[in-house]
Amino acid sequence: MRIGLFSDVHANLEALEAVQRAYERERVDRLVCLGDVVGYGADPQACAEIVRRIAAVTTLGNHDAAVAGRMDYSYYYDAARVALDSHSRQLSTENVEWLRSLPYEHRELGLSYCHGSPINLEEFEYVFAPEQAELLLDSYDELARVTFIGHSHLCKAFALPATDVHEVVATRFVVRENYKYVISVGSVGQPRDYDPRASYTIFDSDEMVFEFKRVEYDIAKAAAKIFDAKLERNFGNRLFLGV
Repeated sequence: MRIGLFSDVHANLEALEAVQRAYERERVDRLVCLGDVVGYGADPQACAEIVRRIAAVTTLGNHDAAVAGRMDYSYYYDAARVALDSHSRQLSTENVEWLRSLPYEHRELGLSYCHGSPINLEEFEYVFAPEQAELLLDSYDELARVTFIGHSHLCKAFALPATDVHEVVATRFVVRENYKYVISVGSVGQPRDYDPRASYTIFDSDEMVFEFKRVEYDIAKAAAKIFDAKLERNFGNRLFLGV
């Protein structure tokens, strides 16, 4: 089965639509969203509607949790709080209830889907560096064969034998026997790896092959909507740089 995995849409409709079209060309069998449908961008309602329609599984992100009233976000910086408050007003009651119902983790076929670290799921901890992946070794037996995450907006992969961590630097690789993997799939709507293109990924569960992919989208249009919505201008400016 070809599984399309994407994360961190962050209300960027233009990026999400580009990824949706890319997946149609890729002929995937199943789509999984790893959270943060909302936050930062200008189109929370439209993005929620699309993700609800196309994703067989969606897990809860921290921005989703904030908008749905499932976490305290008073400690977020001012601009992020303003965006979340705006999104909570824009979302339909049905979409807020959908966000409220999302699981922290979903497991199937030896795979785990979650937004941040698979340990202490409600804390939404980051895993984008070897030192952070090493913290998972204490819970090695609890880890799925492959854990797919988002949250960092970075494309990162780590192979874990029982006592060590190896960063995987290839954009396409085979998931090997006797290793567990933690793979961060990047961001659709707000990449932060200096590549402004929307990130999406594919995992072939029959061949056990994973691949990072990118697709261009209309960044100027997405940014202009953020400016027009009177959200933090940097939320739009950073789209051009991928930071």
